[in-house]
Amino acid sequence: TEVKKHGEIPGSMHAPRGMLEFFIDPDSPYHRIFFSEEKTFIFYCTVGWRSVLAAKTVQDMGIEKVAHLIGGFDAWEASREQCS
Repeated sequence: TEVKKHGEIPGSMHAPRGMLEFFIDPDSPYHRIFFSEEKTFIFYCTVGWRSVLAAKTVQDMGIEKVAHLIGGFDAWEASREQCS
């Protein structure tokens, strides 16, 4: 998977784009209680293309506090390397 290949941001939760709607929908057998919590959700993928689509989908499903990481995991990792 992408997480195994590229890594992940500590404390993040993996939600494959193809399962996102199922994870969010409380009536789905795949619902994740994590998405029912009152918090801001920040989505990311490797370069930021799928995450912007995921953020839009989540907003359309009624979750208001949503963002995505511009540049994705690659940009996050590069910024960490610059700070080291």
